[in-house]
Amino acid sequence: MESPSWPAAEGSGGYERFARAWAAAVRTTSYVALDNEEIVDRLREFTKVLIDSTAQEAFLPETVEWVGVELVRMGFAETESLAASVRVIGDGLSAISGSTDRVITRLPRILAALVTGFNEATREHALDEREDVRNAAMDARRGAQAALRASEARFQAVFHEAAVGIGICDMRGNVIDANRAMSELLAVPLTELRSMNIEEFFEKDMPVGLRAEYDEALAGRRDNYQVERRFHRRDGATLRTNVKVSVVRDDRGRPQYLVGMIEDITERHILQRRLRHEATHDPLTGLPNRALFQERLAEVFAAGRDTRVGLCYLDVDGFKVINDSLGHDVGDQLLVAVGSRLGALVHGHDRMVARMGGDEFVVLVQNCSSIKELQLLAEKILAAFREPVRIAGHDLTVSASIGIVERGIEGTTPADTMRDADVTLYWAKSDGKDQYATFDPVRNAHEVARFTLSARMPAALEREEFYVDYQPIVRLPDGELHGVEALVRWRHPEFGTLGPDKFIGLAEETGLIVPLGRWVLRTACVQAKHWWDRFGDDAPYVSVNLAVRQCRDAGLVDDVRKILDETGLPAHRVQLELTESAIMGATGEPLEMLRTLVDLGLTIAIDDFGTGYSNLAYLRVLPVRTLKIAGSFLEGLRDPGNASLVDTQIVRTLVSLAHLLGLTVTAEGVETTEQAERLRRIGADCAQGWLYAKSGPPEEIERWLTTPGEPGGPR
Repeated sequence: MESPSWPAAEGSGGYERFARAWAAAVRTTSYVALDNEEIVDRLREFTKVLIDSTAQEAFLPETVEWVGVELVRMGFAETESLAASVRVIGDGLSAISGSTDRVITRLPRILAALVTGFNEATREHALDEREDVRNAAMDARRGAQAALRASEARFQAVFHEAAVGIGICDMRGNVIDANRAMSELLAVPLTELRSMNIEEFFEKDMPVGLRAEYDEALAGRRDNYQVERRFHRRDGATLRTNVKVSVVRDDRGRPQYLVGMIEDITERHILQRRLRHEATHDPLTGLPNRALFQERLAEVFAAGRDTRVGLCYLDVDGFKVINDSLGHDVGDQLLVAVGSRLGALVHGHDRMVARMGGDEFVVLVQNCSSIKELQLLAEKILAAFREPVRIAGHDLTVSASIGIVERGIEGTTPADTMRDADVTLYWAKSDGKDQYATFDPVRNAHEVARFTLSARMPAALEREEFYVDYQPIVRLPDGELHGVEALVRWRHPEFGTLGPDKFIGLAEETGLIVPLGRWVLRTACVQAKHWWDRFGDDAPYVSVNLAVRQCRDAGLVDDVRKILDETGLPAHRVQLELTESAIMGATGEPLEMLRTLVDLGLTIAIDDFGTGYSNLAYLRVLPVRTLKIAGSFLEGLRDPGNASLVDTQIVRTLVSLAHLLGLTVTAEGVETTEQAERLRRIGADCAQGWLYAKSGPPEEIERWLTTPGEPGGPR
């Protein structure tokens, strides 16, 4: 039968198409005393339940089991009915509900719950049939002669025509009678079957518990029992059966016979095993999937407190490039090859390799001896990945990144272990790929702290946890205050005061640098305007750092223009600092924005000049006014009478180059009077550093402005 064309979304149309496709699939598998529209009406109801089960946050298997029970009650009780339903549901739910992660992972559980409900209902139906047989057997041996003959006739009819195998034994296990279904089930002629002992069918490795139940029934100590067990046919085939044994007693309660009823459930067992395998294995590589891996990992953690566990969590470097350039078919074949190589390397009852999804795989090592064992395994995996693989005419060479975790299970959980393995895999990729990284609790604590800061940062800006300190910039010729650099600080309620090196990088990664940078600029301009109003031309200009992401923000110019308008600060009192790499990479729109800012009257400075890779020819056309020489170049100028000739020449060259280009020079990180004096003789224009003052509140700057003669000494 061709698969139906499913609607793209949920709705009454989707339910109707689903229900009619289902009805068409099961109608011929069983006889049901309902017309087609009545069947569709019931299946439409079931469809709603199934689709709802894919959307609910918590999966309730009993709601889907109810569908399986109702199918049997409608009359669709044959294995073919179940198989047809599974096919339709598997295709239809994915199409209607969409191939989301939730639908993909929940579909096997939905099918398993459907099979469970169906099996329970068919078993109950069979038990009812068996109970009728038992009652008929009892009636055949009771009452008056006329009642006995009538009961015997009923028993014979049920006995011989029943679809399940029925056998009657005496209390020594000798078969007294059996029906045709039993003979066909075991492939033994009835005449021979009636001369055998039931124990001839027992397996040599029969479980002790199963044998004990039979012995108790034979001794009359229990009235019945039910069990699933294997039977070996005469033709060599093995059957999976459901067996129900009942003891028939006489009027005085003494056991007389054993009535056994056997139902062949081989096809159902095979279907369940197939569904179980599909639910726990990756269809592309054939490896265990995430669900089976998590199940196995949970078993390892339940094994005992002294157990140690190791994980190698890996993914294929650059897999997306292969998919995008060579196509998904090649990508799939590459994943199959990767799975095959991992399977060849990882073997043994205490090891397992699984595909977690996409290009991610994980190796589980139970009872791991040491971290060295995992590192050796990781090296073998990396070496195997480097071997070229031929796919669709392409010789592909790939690499992998691996995160390793090894630990005792006490004090941790499967979820914690998987999280740490995932984090460590990220370290391996960020450290350069084609390598492994080992979990480091100290590094992890640092990463967690970074995440904590990142998560709290947006609210911190709203709660006014940030503030601005100012560091003086002085003129070298006369030591007078010339400007200040605005430096943002975070007054964190848990970690204390944090400098920009602790959170600016996070702000750039998350995009918060744009609103944070806007706030710093506004705060600095408000303060600069206050100094301008109070001290006039003696007031310092304010220098504010500008991050790369801010330069690429289309609203930067409007933000600056608005802040200047609102504060009333003249534009020439503001300097914007960009790192060397940021400003040298400015082209197109970012460069035009910088030129517009200069046209407004602002000054542009290159921060940490000399630490990047400057294109000096490009420097001539940039709208830059000031170079700030990185403090690392001043180390050789610290000691009195022992200046480094190399460092001195480098600084002299940088200053000469800047002056040649018409730029002023500010030296950063000045800490000694010797450095300041040498910079003055070289010709640097300004300096800042701890020699003059550490960064501090606005009041410290006002002390410079209101206390003549003092602002030359260290603070």
